[in-house]
Amino acid sequence: MIYLIGIFFSLSGMQFPNHLSDTTDMRKEISAELAKQPAGFFAVAFENLSTGEQFLMDADENFHAASTIKTAFLIETFKQADEGKFSLTDSIFIHNDFKSIADGSIYHLDSTDDSERDLYRRVGQKETIYNLLYRMITQSSNLSTNLIVDLIDAKNANKTMRSIGAEKIQALRGVEDNKAYELGMNNTVTAYDLMIIFDHLGRGTVVNKSACDSMIQILMHQQLREKIPAKLPADVKVANKTGSIDKISHDSGIVFLPDGRKYVLVLLSKGIEDEKSANETLANVSRIIYDHVVNE
Repeated sequence: MIYLIGIFFSLSGMQFPNHLSDTTDMRKEISAELAKQPAGFFAVAFENLSTGEQFLMDADENFHAASTIKTAFLIETFKQADEGKFSLTDSIFIHNDFKSIADGSIYHLDSTDDSERDLYRRVGQKETIYNLLYRMITQSSNLSTNLIVDLIDAKNANKTMRSIGAEKIQALRGVEDNKAYELGMNNTVTAYDLMIIFDHLGRGTVVNKSACDSMIQILMHQQLREKIPAKLPADVKVANKTGSIDKISHDSGIVFLPDGRKYVLVLLSKGIEDEKSANETLANVSRIIYDHVVNE
């Protein structure tokens, strides 16, 4: 893998000019912004999908994935649907009992800890796979996520991520599996791997182009907008998936400019003391990178 800063390179079979882009000033600005959060540790991964330019800071560092892992589950579900295992319009029963990967014991999700609660009132009823995916991404529904993981098996998502070049990501389980969490059996990501995943979505090279377009449309309806999109102009579209738990706040996605250009951006953090303040910092970093792209 290539970890140089500001290098043009070949990815997904595409060839780009062999010259450097000056990211010195951008690096200084980003470093100064991140210094406002001295307790936190951050990773940044950026790729311009038009030119192949990358900018990476601690992009190979492992982070607890939080809800960013849901993008991997989204892709795996579309992949299995494409393979004919089910249709996205099929309906499955809503339930709230799941097996821990630690010991097979049953655990339940608490609606008060979830960002979406409607499904809890509908246990025993049915919902389409597509609508569960939509809730999983746009509202970061944990119950939807676990229902999807039961359907596809997290191990399959992990295998698919490996097949597209995300070499360190660990997609192990659904969410709120406390026994697994206590044993360190957690979903983990790196900024680089998430960049690779969104690169494939942006280029239409995972599952197929139609599936990628459909997944991007779901991601564009993301309701959590306080990081990458927060300080960008209103005519800029963002297809993203956030993630946050105690002392952790992430965002990852594709930024679409009005002129047709697009870029991937991943912002990860851990050890943060104040989530609101850290989100402001991440939003500022997003704006710095946007300014770099539009002014180069």
